[in-house]
Amino acid sequence: MALKNFNPVTASLRGTILIDRSELWKGKPVKALTVGKASTGGRNNHGHITSRFRGGGHKQSYRVVDFKRRRFDVPATVERLEYDPNRTAFIALIKYQDGELAYILAPQRLRVGDAVVASRRADIKPGNAMALASIPVGTIIHNVELKPGAGGKIARAAGQYAQLVGKDAGYAQIKLMSGELRVVRGECLATIGAVSNPDNSNVHIGKAGRSRWLGRMPHNRGVTMNPVDHPHGGGEGRTSGGGHPVTPWGKPTKGYKTRGNKRTDRMIIRHRNKGKG
Repeated sequence: MALKNFNPVTASLRGTILIDRSELWKGKPVKALTVGKASTGGRNNHGHITSRFRGGGHKQSYRVVDFKRRRFDVPATVERLEYDPNRTAFIALIKYQDGELAYILAPQRLRVGDAVVASRRADIKPGNAMALASIPVGTIIHNVELKPGAGGKIARAAGQYAQLVGKDAGYAQIKLMSGELRVVRGECLATIGAVSNPDNSNVHIGKAGRSRWLGRMPHNRGVTMNPVDHPHGGGEGRTSGGGHPVTPWGKPTKGYKTRGNKRTDRMIIRHRNKGKG
């Protein structure tokens, strides 16, 4: 997909850059593959705000995407590519030989009419899913499982991918775009190719209203608040108070390590903050 630039007939259009989605399906999604989605406004079941600056936005229906790909050895044909408001990547509607429909993440270079299959051994083509143990070393993959049968968790956003760089003792080594190198069990499934819509990172929203359409409310900086509201607040003019940047609740930002999952530390060979070399 290409990018859309606009003539600067208004101030907001001067800097607007959007994704050209003219090649995508223009109709509604398959109703049987959608479920209702309530807007939380960033509030939990007690009505307390747990995610700040969320609210409003266009009403969305959730598309049920098959991240597990457990229909083995049943070929499917790509019926169409669709926009999904719930994610940055595009999705593909596939139709299995027995007539069943499903949504999957659309990889790059997948076209309408292409055949995809999930199998123990399949061709190395975008959209095909297979176990990591059966994929050749060096292959670009996405939608990678961390536990067999749990569904893909890694490399699902627009333009993301991982690379299979080695296999050893029933485990596969994968390198992520962040530079992290980790091992995953060889029985875990992954899909061939990189995720669609790689130009998403080049989008320039252009105006505040488009952020509101996406459900994002204005974000207030800590230094503009009063001391009662934020550690950065108060002072005559702009001031940080002489301390390091923190959240409203005092947790340090900018470099403070928040990872606390020691259980899976042994699965990570090289952490993402150790460099991408």
